[in-house]
Amino acid sequence: MTAIEIPQRMNFTTVAPKVFKAVLALDAAARDGLDPVLLELVQIRASQVNRCAYCIDYHTGDARKAGESEERIYQLSAWEESSLYTAKERAALALTEAVTLLPAGVPDSVYDEAARHFEEKELAQLIALIFTVNAWNRMNVTTRKVPGTE
Repeated sequence: MTAIEIPQRMNFTTVAPKVFKAVLALDAAARDGLDPVLLELVQIRASQVNRCAYCIDYHTGDARKAGESEERIYQLSAWEESSLYTAKERAALALTEAVTLLPAGVPDSVYDEAARHFEEKELAQLIALIFTVNAWNRMNVTTRKVPGTE
């Protein structure tokens, strides 16, 4: 099997370093107080929805380092049909999809379910994490950042 090369369009890090550093700072702030495994599940799922190969590659590696199992990583794209995720994780994943697919809006039922599982500050951090990973996805998909590169 021969893989095809998809060339990177731009090295955003070097072309727009101030923006890149600002998103890094936002990313660090958004992570504060969130469970490292849940954090990675959310970032992988948003990246799957946005079809960001770089971020999927990056966050699956981080998920493994945080102790996540291969089985749960593999089933994440079908989390609604899987019994491997807790009610809290499921609420976070539903919110991730609703925020990522924003034109459809965030239904009250999805928001309310997340609010049942997360204290208000933690919920705010989760929302920040979701919009931050979406920023990364949009940056990396647009510039075609190559998976496995820094």
